[in-house]
Amino acid sequence: MREHYPSFTAAPPKDNVSASTAAGIAVSCHGVTKRFGTDAAEVVALRGVDLEVKEGELMMLVGPSGCGKTTLISIVAGILTANEGDCSVLSKSFAKMSGRERLDFRARNIGFIFQSFNLLPSLTLAENVAVPLIINGVERHEAISRAGELLKDVGLGTRIDNKPNQLSGGQQQRVAIARALVHRPKLLVCDEPTSALDHETGAKIMQLIRDMKMQFGTTVIIVTHDSRIFEFADRIAYMDDGKVERVEALADVKHRVL
Repeated sequence: MREHYPSFTAAPPKDNVSASTAAGIAVSCHGVTKRFGTDAAEVVALRGVDLEVKEGELMMLVGPSGCGKTTLISIVAGILTANEGDCSVLSKSFAKMSGRERLDFRARNIGFIFQSFNLLPSLTLAENVAVPLIINGVERHEAISRAGELLKDVGLGTRIDNKPNQLSGGQQQRVAIARALVHRPKLLVCDEPTSALDHETGAKIMQLIRDMKMQFGTTVIIVTHDSRIFEFADRIAYMDDGKVERVEALADVKHRVL
């Protein structure tokens, strides 16, 4: 049976996008191409990707290693820039933003869960979770207080003063999720969030993400190779050789051999 976590309570900072995105589309990629290197060493990671992610849905990106999944979500999250095409997130085009505007937009509106957790070892759990709020200008004491409340929500309320190395892998992933959610992002992007976890812990993590999506209408994009978590998706986008080959609703996927 899946473990249920309480509601998220940390209040968000002021937002800089409208409450509803254009035509209910949270992410819109058209003709997105990304190249690395030059001349003979050039590698084309994305080849004219077209993809739309609906507001409030949980979309999974699947496909073989090296097909461009992580590159695509890095562009969606504003970490990388496309060489060609355009990616609009929450009705805002990254191509029309300066570097500073893109950084500010990401800080306020996007949460990112990394495969390797990327927790700061010298900080307590509360301090790690508070980082996005502090970046957004929230006073430190208030940020720590909000972080502590969210850590309670993910089942770590008694561990807020611990350091990351005092936790299990599943507990560290919960901290990483809390850090990604503390500023109430409208878009959550996850890179293999269950890859280092056993099935039971992975299911708990996915239920936590799903509960957040349902409660706040957050749009979620997850890169994964873990077919055990496909059941949590609303739709699944299949990638190969730098392109999105097809997008299917979960009901259709269930009729396939995964």
